[in-house]
Amino acid sequence: MKNFFIENKKAIYGGIVATLFTGLGVFLLGQLSGYEAKQLINSSHQGLNMLCNTIILASATILTLLLTLLGISTGTDSRLKSEHYYQVLDIAKLDTILLIGSLIMFQLFNIPITKADNVPITWYSNVYWFSLILSSILSGIMITVVLMLYSTVTNIIHIVGLKNDHRLITKEKEKRAS
Repeated sequence: MKNFFIENKKAIYGGIVATLFTGLGVFLLGQLSGYEAKQLINSSHQGLNMLCNTIILASATILTLLLTLLGISTGTDSRLKSEHYYQVLDIAKLDTILLIGSLIMFQLFNIPITKADNVPITWYSNVYWFSLILSSILSGIMITVVLMLYSTVTNIIHIVGLKNDHRLITKEKEKRAS
């Protein structure tokens, strides 16, 4: 787990910055009454659904593209270090978490809570803040996944397309030793 954070610190920082930036809206809105929050939930419902659907589609597409990336990786003349495959595995894990989180958020926010008569009005502000924070976190994770994927694709371009000497290529001496 420690290696994950060290190896992907730029992507993680990018995701954290995005989460904080999008979450800034939480603090800019200030205190809301339950009635105001209920109105905001109604007006933001379509946007939350679209965000979740977009993340779900992107995550599923990324998982599919990772299979293509693995095909290219194994088809190259260069012998790649296991670090490359761990990068792909890290992206797949985080992307799967993102996909599942988006599906759960999509399901939660399709519960017609604003139509219920027995929900205390004070709950609406909590639900609204929760939706803002959760959508900011999902957006940040999505940006992290995209940045990690960019790094991995860039490495493959250098190895396969540009035929550069790259740190992820196993050297001849290392091949014979293993």
